[in-house]
Amino acid sequence: MIVHLKFIGFILIFLGIIHLYFPKYFNWKEELKSLSLINKEMMFIHTFFIAITIILMGVLCISSSEELVETELGNKLSLGMGIFWLLRLLIQFFGYSSKLWKGKNFETLIHIIFSCLWCYLTLIFIMTSIGQKTFF
Repeated sequence: MIVHLKFIGFILIFLGIIHLYFPKYFNWKEELKSLSLINKEMMFIHTFFIAITIILMGVLCISSSEELVETELGNKLSLGMGIFWLLRLLIQFFGYSSKLWKGKNFETLIHIIFSCLWCYLTLIFIMTSIGQKTFF
């Protein structure tokens, strides 16, 4: 499990850093012009804090993978992260419209890749939380 957690740590840090580029990539300066100032700023600020949270999860996985596997507190933290990623997996299917990806090759590929990633994160964290020490 420790190897999986360290691997996940690097993925999460990368994923968190990518969030910092969302405003530019999704052209939020133009796309969000019609929003009120509070809604516009909430988009930027919440995205920033999601990025920081994901980066810190990654740092925790890299720096404390043994503790996540071996300690009761680590198991509880893993349960929390497992629930977090399970909810993200559910949002992938029930929060976003399938119109965003169905019939579009690139978007469908991204949808599949991230669905698999959310499954993997959920599985590893939940297994860690119940005291499973190995996987594959």
